[in-house]
Amino acid sequence: MVLVLIESFDVPAKEPRPLVRLRRICLALPEAHEVRSHGEPTFRVKNKMFASYANADNHHGRGRHGVWIKAAPGRQARAIKTDPERFFVPPYVGPSGWVGVYLDAKTDWKELADILRAAYILVAPKRLTASPEPRLPL
Repeated sequence: MVLVLIESFDVPAKEPRPLVRLRRICLALPEAHEVRSHGEPTFRVKNKMFASYANADNHHGRGRHGVWIKAAPGRQARAIKTDPERFFVPPYVGPSGWVGVYLDAKTDWKELADILRAAYILVAPKRLTASPEPRLPL
């Protein structure tokens, strides 16, 4: 009898529900793909990151699930001023203007999909953004 031990270091047994929903939205964008970086899933197009998941169970999420999203100049300040209970300045990338969005019961998934699409457009090649916008799953 041969016993084989398989270890998985990167994939938790059960992923948080907000991550499953976030992944579905991000990967619906043309040529978007997922890359694990610093222990967290990040979402990219042509290897340029437009969003990063922040798990509540580590220092990235600091007790709340969230997503850090690339944003146009001024977007971060407007979002936080409008609703500081839902938006925040994320660590590391916040000084570059990225906006954090908490993923909890108050999440407006339609609005989040629009924010993610805008972030995607900031980094995607023009040929991918010239076609009609895909309908994103919510």
